[in-house]
Amino acid sequence: MYNKIDKYLLKGGDFVLGTARSKKKKNKNKLLLFFLLIIFSILLIGRYYKNGLMAVSAENPTNINIEIPNGSSSKKIATILKEEGLIKNEFIFRIAVKNKKAEGNLKAGIYTLNTGMSTDEIIYELSKGGKNDNVIKFTIPEGYEIRQMADKLAEEGIVDKKRFIELTSDKKYFQDKYPFLMELADGQSLEGFLYPSTYEIYIGTSEEDIISKMISQFVQVYERDIESSTGDLDLSLNEIVTLASIIEREAKLDEERELISAVFHNRLKENMLLQSCATVQYVLGERKEVLSEKDIQIKSDFNTYIHQGLPPAPIASPGKKSLIAALNPAEVNYLYFRTKDDGTGAHTFSRTYEEHLKANPKK
Repeated sequence: MYNKIDKYLLKGGDFVLGTARSKKKKNKNKLLLFFLLIIFSILLIGRYYKNGLMAVSAENPTNINIEIPNGSSSKKIATILKEEGLIKNEFIFRIAVKNKKAEGNLKAGIYTLNTGMSTDEIIYELSKGGKNDNVIKFTIPEGYEIRQMADKLAEEGIVDKKRFIELTSDKKYFQDKYPFLMELADGQSLEGFLYPSTYEIYIGTSEEDIISKMISQFVQVYERDIESSTGDLDLSLNEIVTLASIIEREAKLDEERELISAVFHNRLKENMLLQSCATVQYVLGERKEVLSEKDIQIKSDFNTYIHQGLPPAPIASPGKKSLIAALNPAEVNYLYFRTKDDGTGAHTFSRTYEEHLKANPKK
């Protein structure tokens, strides 16, 4: 038998139970709403992603010529494509490249793409490599001088020799576009700063644009592979490239570049003449295998047989390996080297002049 208090408590219990059920129902509704929002968001993101993969203008496609530089990351490529109006979204392009595992397959080159291509189609084309009937290739070997470049490109019908030499004879023509050239002496040529490589250009490309392309490639290689090491040595940009150009001209084997670099570094420390035959050949304008006594006495600031220190400017265009060697000399105390007479291009290295004299190039 319940008293009034018991009845009151019983009714209160029903109320508490009802309240708990109500809260549980509300929580279920909230959870359901949460899951619905997630599903909706996923569908929305999926639709956004799918739309981002579609062609920019499928109904009215327009051909666009683009160039993908060597060493371009997927991020850089995405930026180029977006700026040229070939893709809708850079981030979606990068996700698509990753999903297709194509990051390492996108090739540098010149392409003719169009706004009617989907992102997947563009990735496919970039993975194949560029082809264009209006495009030609030319190669500048490592160690070439500007005069040799002019001769080669003129023979291939790519440049006007006189115009090419004129534009490369003074940095002033390009220093506004490439401020690093302001570090060079007034009137200094672009010798050493036209990077040796294989290039693709459109037929009819101007001498100015070809030279700019070669300077841009130098900048890219320098900033990516060289600049971080320049603080270890007290050398200016011009001195680094000058030393690298001498190494490029003296070295025939990759494994000797750092050894040859060490010889020149050691000589600079000892205030010795560098006595590089390559610098004399540069003055002579020909690459004589054997220099005469008269040759090594020729009057020129570039003649390291009569002037101490580095020449005032590079003597050729060094490649990446020589640029790296200029900043990373081997830890040896060699002061001399001479060519072996065995046809390999190898050198004999010596610590003293006596050792150098005894080294027989015919052995």
